[in-house]
Amino acid sequence: MSRSTQRPTHVAIIMDGNGRWAVRRGLPRVAGHKKGVQRVREIVRSCPELGVETLTLYAFSTENWKRPVIEVAALMRLFRIYIRMEAVKLIENGVRVRFIGERSALEEDIRAMMLGLEQATKDNDRLTLQIALNYGGRDEIVRAMRNMGEAVAHGALSPDDINEALLSAHLDTHACSDPDLVIRTSGEYRTSNFLPWQAAYSEYAFVPECWPDFTPKQFGEILDAFGLRERRFGAVEAQGSSA
Repeated sequence: MSRSTQRPTHVAIIMDGNGRWAVRRGLPRVAGHKKGVQRVREIVRSCPELGVETLTLYAFSTENWKRPVIEVAALMRLFRIYIRMEAVKLIENGVRVRFIGERSALEEDIRAMMLGLEQATKDNDRLTLQIALNYGGRDEIVRAMRNMGEAVAHGALSPDDINEALLSAHLDTHACSDPDLVIRTSGEYRTSNFLPWQAAYSEYAFVPECWPDFTPKQFGEILDAFGLRERRFGAVEAQGSSA
């Protein structure tokens, strides 16, 4: 297998460490989340020039509801502010926004804002920004299986027709390719229920910096390093070829 000569076109990021970033500086955790929103703006803005066509960001997981009520409420306020303040810039910069995750648990006004932003940006094609909000990979797969099960029960689908392609088509991410690269900030080495199906053959990069300290420069360096990796997708080197 030859090494990749291109940067990844779809990058997914687990934006971890906002709270720890703030605590280490003697600040309330919400200050770290606010700083993290600023970093989102910078990373999104850098994507087109770095060759990234799709960026998927893990913003709020199904497990994050277990955090203190005050922190969850602050995060929801930040989501509202981000959508309201960034909508015009996203449209002007050609960014198409999609949200993935279970929306029913979110407040009605947030759901309406999400839908409005998706509709307002649906014709943009410079960058696709997928925001995982109330997202959990296992939950996503369960919902997909439930939908297929209902189709089988109603006679609209045969069990024999269920395969990997059909399951992928029922996932929240059905409109996008699988990520080439998944990045996690903050020095943690786990995937935290993020895109378990889609990232089966993704490359991973774990960086020590917390998300507020993750710069576009470092982002570009990681994308460059991706080109040095050997992606086999389960295959092996042919005998006699260089390792």
